[in-house]
Amino acid sequence: MKYSNYEDTICAISTGGSTSAIAIIRVSGKKSLSIVNSIFNKDILEANSHTIHLGNIIEEKNIIDEVLVSIFKDNKSFTGETTLEISCHGSTFIQNKIIHLLLDKGCRLATSGEFTMRAFKNGKLDLSQAESIADVISSNYYIYTICKYNLALLH
Repeated sequence: MKYSNYEDTICAISTGGSTSAIAIIRVSGKKSLSIVNSIFNKDILEANSHTIHLGNIIEEKNIIDEVLVSIFKDNKSFTGETTLEISCHGSTFIQNKIIHLLLDKGCRLATSGEFTMRAFKNGKLDLSQAESIADVISSNYYIYTICKYNLALLH
């Protein structure tokens, strides 16, 4: 994995990025709560960990999407950092619009495996657990590729 600054607040679509009914965008790092708060129509700065909030993602008073924001503070998240997950509608337009808003407010795109690397770095996973996650992710990709190839042969 390419070197990354682990002090940055990062974001990524964690559900694959293709069109679906629902998509989840993960934001993790020291500024995650304030960054998401800046594009959410409700104040969540003082919200408790492990809570979910219904509201709208907004850009200059325009509603982008109605979403659920899940909050996991500090050591109570997968990464060991304050992490928020935005459950939005799964159109690629909506997903990309929210990602761009997060980038404009100070996030950077997570590199491949960076959420898992942060979990390892913060003592939430041991090395074998982190490697297992990588194996599962790559095996799903290969299974998908093989199935897609086989389906193409049938047509």
